[in-house]
Amino acid sequence: MTYLAPRQGLFAIILLVSFCLQTLLLVISTDQQLSKSRALKGEQMVAQLIDEARLSLENKDRVSLSVIANRYTSEQDVTKILITDNKDEILVPVGNAPMQQGETIRQIATNGDAVIGSVALTLKDISKGEIIAMQWPFVIGTMLLHLLLWLIYGYIARPTKEQINALSRDIQDLHRDQYVEINQRNRNRESRSADSQVNEHKETDSPVENPIEKPTTNARKFNVHSEVNEYLRTQQNQDVESDATGSMASAVDNTATEQVEKSTTQEETSDIDDTIHKPHNATRLSATRSLDSVRVQIVFHDEFNMLERLAPAQRLPYLALCTQLLNQAVTELLKQPLLLGVSAMNEPQFDDGGASVLLKADNSHAKVALAGVMLGKLYLMLNKIIHDKHIELSRFALPAKAGVSDDAQSEAMTQLLHSVGKKEQMLILLPNAGLKQIGNHVQVQSIMRPTTVYERECAIFDGGNDSMIQRLADVRNSVLMIESEDEPDIS
Repeated sequence: MTYLAPRQGLFAIILLVSFCLQTLLLVISTDQQLSKSRALKGEQMVAQLIDEARLSLENKDRVSLSVIANRYTSEQDVTKILITDNKDEILVPVGNAPMQQGETIRQIATNGDAVIGSVALTLKDISKGEIIAMQWPFVIGTMLLHLLLWLIYGYIARPTKEQINALSRDIQDLHRDQYVEINQRNRNRESRSADSQVNEHKETDSPVENPIEKPTTNARKFNVHSEVNEYLRTQQNQDVESDATGSMASAVDNTATEQVEKSTTQEETSDIDDTIHKPHNATRLSATRSLDSVRVQIVFHDEFNMLERLAPAQRLPYLALCTQLLNQAVTELLKQPLLLGVSAMNEPQFDDGGASVLLKADNSHAKVALAGVMLGKLYLMLNKIIHDKHIELSRFALPAKAGVSDDAQSEAMTQLLHSVGKKEQMLILLPNAGLKQIGNHVQVQSIMRPTTVYERECAIFDGGNDSMIQRLADVRNSVLMIESEDEPDIS
């Protein structure tokens, strides 16, 4: 693959600026040279005109003066000639373009010491276009030269294979270091989370042991063994009781062996329990985990902590309004035939941190994931209308954002709402079974540049089909009709 030279576009801009500056300098220098030459030519023409018209000027012969002046106006550079007498009265005004502006050369005509009149000759200005047209070979040559320089730079300054390989190695090393660091942080975070969950599971499922009794039992076992060993050593010196001593030693050894085997069995049992608990914890991060309940979290998008600074006389009625709105949305939405078999397990209450609704599937055919997504989108639609209405009436209101997840990932969704959630946005963190339920009804998109496992698995609601949006609009209108009757005053 052929690569372009580095910053070839920037080099082209530099060459374009150089070409423009060269052209500008050419125009300025040519204009100065032409101005000097035209000034000298004009002075010579005025002096010659005075010599020829001196006699006619003394006699104020306008006809002769016009004939003489017309010969000089045949020059293309001359725009106007004005001949006046000694009293500044105009005798002859002639010219090719008397309205054009230009440089005027004025000289007094004398006869000896007497002033007989004056002659003013105006030379037209040379335009910049005429100068460029006069110097077109130089302009085109300079343009071709700059184009040739740009092509030569693009060919010579291309990176070689060695440079490309070195650059690719540096980029790979940089990305590898970044990914290793990010993955290490993620693994440490997940391991800490997994360890805490395993410990909680052990404390919940395993029987509670008395930590004070274990050292006592171990110490008692240790004392029994010591006494038996001492007894065996003393009885070995006695020949009469050797048979009894041998039988006792055998019994004690069997007892000790049984105790060692029992402790080994207990350790293996605890290892098996840990092995059983680890897959259970791993299923929380697995996309194939089961789905029988969905939690919908609604939080306020409060960038400046305005809700905390609000007086209780205004905050509590506003939270009560949001609670009433959410409960009515749940009630009206679950009446839809599409969501048959889905029920709400709690009555949500709004506080400073938002509200949470737990939806459960009563049977295997209930679309609990779709119900959660529809509830989150429905409340965002309702909150948008209430927010705009309150802002229009100069009342306090906050925008909202929603998150839909299964109950196992509710804590992760709470963190995602605070870290990556945006205003009027809904995040979705569901296993494959939930994504399959909503796949035919909504469109989602992934989070750009995820930094954690949860951000990689999370999706953003990007729209729904016409039938679902129409259902949500109907439910929204029915909720607003109920809300308009008993909305509390929070002004």
